[in-house]
Amino acid sequence: MQLQRLLPPDLPERAALALEVHARPSETLAAPARASHVAVLIDADARDEELEHLRRLCRQCHVSPPLAGDQQWSGNLGALRMVWERHGEFSTYTVLVAGHADAPFAQVAAARLPSGWLAGLPGSTVHACHAEILPAPTGQDIDWAHLQQSAFGGNLLVASEIGGGVALACSDFRLHVDGFGRCLLFDCGMDAMLAGRMLQRLLEIEVYRMMALLAFPMARRLSPRIQAIEQSLAALTDDIARAGSDTDDDGDATLLAPLTRLAAEVESGLSASQFRFGACRAYAELVRTRIEELRERRLPGHQSIGEFMARRFTPAVATVATVSQRLHDLSERVSQASHLLSTRVGIASERQNNALLASMDRRARLQLRLQQTVEGLSVAAIVYYLAGVVGYLVKGGEALGLPLNTPMVVGLSVPLFALFALFAVRRARRHAHDSGAD
Repeated sequence: MQLQRLLPPDLPERAALALEVHARPSETLAAPARASHVAVLIDADARDEELEHLRRLCRQCHVSPPLAGDQQWSGNLGALRMVWERHGEFSTYTVLVAGHADAPFAQVAAARLPSGWLAGLPGSTVHACHAEILPAPTGQDIDWAHLQQSAFGGNLLVASEIGGGVALACSDFRLHVDGFGRCLLFDCGMDAMLAGRMLQRLLEIEVYRMMALLAFPMARRLSPRIQAIEQSLAALTDDIARAGSDTDDDGDATLLAPLTRLAAEVESGLSASQFRFGACRAYAELVRTRIEELRERRLPGHQSIGEFMARRFTPAVATVATVSQRLHDLSERVSQASHLLSTRVGIASERQNNALLASMDRRARLQLRLQQTVEGLSVAAIVYYLAGVVGYLVKGGEALGLPLNTPMVVGLSVPLFALFALFAVRRARRHAHDSGAD
């Protein structure tokens, strides 16, 4: 019997979003156990190659491989268990083996993988760590001095109680000769689920720390360039102030070119760094959250993980944040200077345009006066010409014997011709004005 659906159609992403909170579950682990954890920074176009590399291992061990589009996979490969997780920029591989060796890190979990398989992973290693979960010694304290020499090469240990006292965690946060870090987790009363979560948090702290610190070299490279740009901007600002007090407007226009170049350099630095700087902030917040989830308690004579990160990691993140803020502030200052200079250049151009328009207006008035003068001369010339024609006609009539007085007739015709010429010139001027308005 099919149940009647009580809900509207699902949002297309509803199922995936509902499963997101269950993504990347921690493994159940019981002490003693060993783990090797590797995080690989990988380009998006190498994702298919990564998946095929993992599938070859699965086929070799006769287990079901991950499917296309999977973001995580786990499976038993003989005596070991492999966990693969795909993150935004990187992928992690965790190899888990039950039991322990005669001494910590004498036989690591990654050694159980086929020879060369880890080295053949596409991408670049950003973090690698060997970890072991051991039962806490009963009835006696841990010999930290012996542990420091035997398991961590004499390096200074960072150790604390975690989980409210159910475990002890220690690490030197250094790379050893095999390229792996080392971490020990002593079980003082954890169940299998809590042990898996604690180990996962310790490993994630290191991965996210390294991912956050990817921005640190970029910040150090940008810092001298930012200082040079700030000095150049200060000099240009002084030049802008001095140019503003001068009467020469050409100085403002010449300052636009170097200011535009500075703006381009700042925007180039912003576009090249802001993704990495933003990722640094996000990863640093994850590190802080994972440390809080450990619920540390300090051990006498040892730095806790939180204290170690506050002394070493937090200043590097603060440097990145400072460089990022300086870039943004510099961009705003360059933008303000460019706006000020562009406004002054615009005002100067408008002043020049007004002067040009005034000059053109003066020329137009002079042309009008000249035109009026020419029109007056034209009227006089027309009248003179017509009066001459009339004079010739009257003289011809006199020669034929007509009773005509030539001077009188010519004199009377001059006013009439003048009125006619003025009317014709004004009509022609009105017609030209109407044609120009159209």
